[in-house]
Amino acid sequence: MKVLITGSSGFVGSHLVQACLAQGYEVRAFARYNFMNRAGWLDTLDNRGEIDVVFGDIRDFDAVKSAMLNVDSVFHLAALIGIPYSYVSPLAYLKTNVEGTYNILQAARELGTQNVIVTSTSETYGSAQYTPIDELHPMVGQSPYSASKISADNLAVSYYRSFNTPVKIVRPFNVFGPRQSARAIIPSIIIQILAGKRDILLGNISPTRDLTFVKDTVSGFLKIFDEPSFNGEYINIGNNEEISIADLVDLIARLMNVNVQVITDEERMRPSKSEVDRLRCDNKKIKQATGWNPEYSLSQGLLKTIHWIDTNQKLYRDVYNV
Repeated sequence: MKVLITGSSGFVGSHLVQACLAQGYEVRAFARYNFMNRAGWLDTLDNRGEIDVVFGDIRDFDAVKSAMLNVDSVFHLAALIGIPYSYVSPLAYLKTNVEGTYNILQAARELGTQNVIVTSTSETYGSAQYTPIDELHPMVGQSPYSASKISADNLAVSYYRSFNTPVKIVRPFNVFGPRQSARAIIPSIIIQILAGKRDILLGNISPTRDLTFVKDTVSGFLKIFDEPSFNGEYINIGNNEEISIADLVDLIARLMNVNVQVITDEERMRPSKSEVDRLRCDNKKIKQATGWNPEYSLSQGLLKTIHWIDTNQKLYRDVYNV
């Protein structure tokens, strides 16, 4: 099996590359072109030499189709994912997330690719209208980011219905773990504590999130990949547990044996109508069809993340960046 993974140089993508190699797949990794030929987190992996890295831009159809030649399947993770920056440049999200997904789907259609996984997000659901959130929950674009992902998801389903393209849409809830951007909530908290701060700068701490350790999310990707009945379907990956950001701060502080207090930073606040207040995953669909179950509790995943960030502090700066 030869697979192409877009977004391979990022947080979840690099973990998926490792998991696919462990499955015995031949991996071609699509990374964004840069003049230094750096492949992000892939360059830090011990098995870097086993990875066929190709550089290009997900917005460039020719580059995408060329990368997809002679591969059996595609995991499409490449996207702009930072919600705050989507308020600054909505068009960038349309070009990357919608047009980039079109390029994957159209190339797969032309090349006869056997299996296409499109990565969505729980943000497409907006604030929970009921919990836990199953795959039938309405989609609500509460940010330009989520709107772009809703558009990409609908495009993927249209290709299945119109052209029988074998595409599955994976909806991970909030993922965390080693290599995650310092912009994300969990690394942000940990980095500030490691820097000696006890007044932690955060945005809104009342929303709840369903947090899944990255290795469990990646194992869910592989289960979905192997399940043909999921063609044309949305599939959630999450724990069916929720925790408020306030309680998450307290939990991380306890695990790190410190006392902290939260200081509201207006720069980190979403516009009020754009805030997703509650997310909790209904994971029955993936569990019943594939037997997937998360192996890591929230505390276990946090301890591994704390240790990794502590060991790799040189890779992070305590600077908030949209």
